[in-house]
Amino acid sequence: MKNFSLSILLLLSSLIFGQSKKLWLKFGDDAFKKKDYATAINYYTKVFDDTTILAELVLPYEVQIVNLKTKDFKPDTVKKSFNVQKAVISNSDYVNHQLAESYRLIHDYQNAATYYKKVVDNGAYPGDTKHYAMALLQIKNYKSSLFMFEILLETIKNDSLKKEIQKNISSCYFALDSNSYKQKIILKKMDTTVFNVGTSNFAPMYYGSPSKLLFTSARKGGVLLDPEKQDSRYLCDLYYTELKDSGWMKPVNFGRPVNTGLHEGSSVVTADDVMFFTRWSDANRNESYIYMAKMKDGMFFEAYKLSETVNKQGYKAMQPYVSFDGTKLFFSSNKPGGNGGFDIYVCNVDENGLTGEAKNLGPIINTPLDEVSPFFHTISNTLFFSSNGHVGIGGLDVFKSSLNVDDSVYAMPKNLGRPINSSKDDAYFILDRFQTKGYLASDREDCPGGNCYDLYEFENEPILFDLSGYVFDAETNEPIVSSLITLKDVHNDEEPIFLITDDKGFYSTPLKENMEYFVKAQKKGYFASGASVTTKGLTETTHLEKDFFLSKIPEGDIVIEGIEYDLNKATLRPKSMEILDKIYDLLVLNDNLSIEINSHTDTRGSDLLNSRLSQARAQSCVTYLIKKGIKAERLKPTGYGETKPLISDEEIAKMVPKSPEFEAAHQKNRRTAFKVIGESALKIIQK
Repeated sequence: MKNFSLSILLLLSSLIFGQSKKLWLKFGDDAFKKKDYATAINYYTKVFDDTTILAELVLPYEVQIVNLKTKDFKPDTVKKSFNVQKAVISNSDYVNHQLAESYRLIHDYQNAATYYKKVVDNGAYPGDTKHYAMALLQIKNYKSSLFMFEILLETIKNDSLKKEIQKNISSCYFALDSNSYKQKIILKKMDTTVFNVGTSNFAPMYYGSPSKLLFTSARKGGVLLDPEKQDSRYLCDLYYTELKDSGWMKPVNFGRPVNTGLHEGSSVVTADDVMFFTRWSDANRNESYIYMAKMKDGMFFEAYKLSETVNKQGYKAMQPYVSFDGTKLFFSSNKPGGNGGFDIYVCNVDENGLTGEAKNLGPIINTPLDEVSPFFHTISNTLFFSSNGHVGIGGLDVFKSSLNVDDSVYAMPKNLGRPINSSKDDAYFILDRFQTKGYLASDREDCPGGNCYDLYEFENEPILFDLSGYVFDAETNEPIVSSLITLKDVHNDEEPIFLITDDKGFYSTPLKENMEYFVKAQKKGYFASGASVTTKGLTETTHLEKDFFLSKIPEGDIVIEGIEYDLNKATLRPKSMEILDKIYDLLVLNDNLSIEINSHTDTRGSDLLNSRLSQARAQSCVTYLIKKGIKAERLKPTGYGETKPLISDEEIAKMVPKSPEFEAAHQKNRRTAFKVIGESALKIIQK
């Protein structure tokens, strides 16, 4: 009887135990659907081991960029992915898959890789192979990741997926390349008494000066609506601190009305004391919005949500950054109409809010994946942002892209490499005016929950610019010794730089940051040559090169092709003025030369009339150049009439009258030319 009772008890325990597993599975699925992945992990783990007790955790991090839409699980559902044959999925495979997904979505890639491996080894979810390879990349197992991606590349046929896999393969090679590490950059985690306190710290931003910082933190002492139900360790608030002689001061919580019982993060304050920041709630993780709050006498008014120009209902808008002049708002959003995932947008902004539509920065910056945390460095006209869609080391990497202000086009983004970037997420990069020091947030260190942003500071390697080159004879390609090289600031804010080429025709000089120079090479007996160089938009040490090829000044006339006049008049036609503009440019460049502008007629008409007409035409050219700013003493008008024909009357007499050849000969004689008649010594003249 005892044995029978024991058997019944064991059977009932087994049934209850089985029912509890189904219950844990249901609870896990419910939490997963709500994107409460930490709680989902707790329940899924209990399916395998009822004795496992995991503390529930609310993740306060703002960067919740998830593109995967996970379908509801149905027992014995047939899954098909890539080009792999159908397979029946067991409950065990399903739970391992859900655990892997949950860990991935809270950025705990070490645990994600562990569970993805179990799923991939069983072949139950072939689509998990890509996520497994990505997890390997993000835990720095680059060789294994590369191996998995190369296997995938051989099996898939979808073109867009192929491009994604190829990008990930490039990321592995980039990470394995020792050149991706910038050894002169010193990066260190900030202290754990001011900055890295609590569960999450991110979004550093300058607050009026480099010695004052805004940042976001989830820590004790934050603003709460219901202290009995809320824990400020898991709610993000906005703080600021200032650097004094004794170090960084104790952070100050902005308090109400900026901080609330919701999450507030990633803020920026304009020169007009207007704050833009992100606000979101755990109750609806599919939405976050950008708010604006005005400050007066150190106190903020109630914040209000920006219009649908920025905030679209049901989507996320986050991480605002306002340009230095306060006219442009950059932000990240996953609203419809973008390139995919989160994209970076820009729109006009004024003290009362926004004007105009938000403009997507386009496919050069934005990819089908995620681009977030924009920061525009005004001095260098460079956009810094984080992305997992461009070739990187793993997770979100920091990239930079220079803006061409003339055509408003961004250059191809460049990865900042290590140590700025890691195999995990690196975002919220900011840089000081001189590009020597900055801050960022990263989850590169392991922590409970797998995703804990901390604040890091870095000192950049010294950024240096220089220009060098050679001066050659344009005909012989021989170097020209002792040429004068002049560099002038195009805005006339700096003194000119003067250099002399050495015995090899070589010159070099350091340059200043954020400068535009006009460079000119001169040598007596040669026409000068000029070029423009700039250090604007350069955010790393750059060696610029510019060679010059100088042409010798001829002794005779140089015909000015295209100078035209009205019939028997000295009036310049519009086309003639366009030609003379080029002569003007030549005289400005060669400010040490004096020239004679001479005019000629054909032999038809009287000698006296031709002489007067040619003199008047030469004078018209000189008058035009004087009006444009050339000094009169550098110009000599001379009319030669018909005294210096290029084709003689004897030659013309042999031609058929009024034939094309006959008219062409007379046209050739009706010419305007110039020749150099004076060349002053080259002088180094200070501004």
